[in-house]
Amino acid sequence: GAVRDRVPGGRPNVGRGVKVEVGERQTAIDLDLVVEYGVPIADLAREVRENVVSAVERVTGLEVVEVNVTINDVHLPEDDQAPDSDTRVE
Repeated sequence: GAVRDRVPGGRPNVGRGVKVEVGERQTAIDLDLVVEYGVPIADLAREVRENVVSAVERVTGLEVVEVNVTINDVHLPEDDQAPDSDTRVE
């Protein structure tokens, strides 16, 4: 996903990681997430689930029958540090 977002002329896929099944009155949602290292996963999943149910029911009027949260990866602090090729030790 990170590489795809950097391709010139490409556009970010805002639906990536979200799957929704919609019926006449109900909906089910699957979410794939990446969490920051150190965040309590069970607490995060519970809060995401509660917020999604509240927002979707308020905006659409549909009953949310399930929200499945899958944690695909853990983002580590060192993932943000790019190697500096210009730094030389003499």
